[in-house]
Amino acid sequence: MNAFVLLGLAIIFEVFGSTMMKLSNGFKRWWPVLGLIVGMSISFILFSKVLQQIPLSAAYAIWSGLGTALTALVGVYLFKEVMNRKKALALLCIIGGVVLMRLA
Repeated sequence: MNAFVLLGLAIIFEVFGSTMMKLSNGFKRWWPVLGLIVGMSISFILFSKVLQQIPLSAAYAIWSGLGTALTALVGVYLFKEVMNRKKALALLCIIGGVVLMRLA
């Protein structure tokens, strides 16, 4: 499978795991904790496969940057967190940085 497809899946599972961490209410609810463990485990397994084909610096920049941006959007849509101009600009900077890392 294409390394960038695997990377995209790793990002999705990482965002899922982070979302489950929020829903666990400080590890007090068992089913989100199970989702956290499964999501992060799959993410790390996929990411380790990605690192066989993509250099660490580029892969990690994409994984962490897009994961951060998507997690912030999940926070806005699922948890009603505030999206203001500063947060939107910060997310655009993160995405821009990811693009520049990929082009470098």
